[in-house]
Amino acid sequence: MTRQPGRPPTGTDDGLPDTTTDLAAPSLAEDLLLLLFQPDSGTIAGENTLFYVLGGAVLADLGLGEHVRTCTGRGGTTTVVAVEERPPSDHVLRSAWEYVTDKPRGVQTALAAVGPPLRGPLLDRLVDRGDIRRRTRKALGLFNTTVLEDGSGRRARLLSDVHQVLVDGTVPTPRTAALAALLSGSGTLPQFHREIPWTSTVIARAKELEQGHWGADATAEAVARTVTATIVSSVVIAATVPPRA
Repeated sequence: MTRQPGRPPTGTDDGLPDTTTDLAAPSLAEDLLLLLFQPDSGTIAGENTLFYVLGGAVLADLGLGEHVRTCTGRGGTTTVVAVEERPPSDHVLRSAWEYVTDKPRGVQTALAAVGPPLRGPLLDRLVDRGDIRRRTRKALGLFNTTVLEDGSGRRARLLSDVHQVLVDGTVPTPRTAALAALLSGSGTLPQFHREIPWTSTVIARAKELEQGHWGADATAEAVARTVTATIVSSVVIAATVPPRA
């Protein structure tokens, strides 16, 4: 398959990232999509800006794995740069990594390029894992409609991890910190008020995580915190600016 210059690479010929990868290790974007899934309604929270948020999760995952770094480009803009000797094995992450390997990309540019094709393949992965179930039902007794239902219960465990960080003040792992920061940056956190009370303390803690203040002392995590905070700040901007018609 030949990639066009300046376009995000794809893992398959149908224009979507290849999902034929080992499903033993969920990506950060999969975990975020699973959290955003609302079992009561069978919908995904934040659909209007979902591609920015999932794109941010992919870039943050690359940052946590030290596959990319951020730097200051021309005019003071922040760009994402691939660490060429550290390609990720996951096909979706590899697709995004290859996109910034061509040349450094502005964070907003990378989000807009990487994010749009992600929802379908990531949802397929969650279905393949059994984390979400797809079922066909009759609508009005006439038409078949597909509904999404909770599957494995892994969503509840992820939500519990985020609750411990935001509500109980537990020091997070880098992955949980990034997940909570992205959830907050997506603007959907108020929709979780039954599980995560929408209090001033939770809001303040979420903003700290967005800014990379994870409460970890290990200097080895400094790069990951910086990259993730930069990406999340761009997600916040994208999620709060209405898309142009």
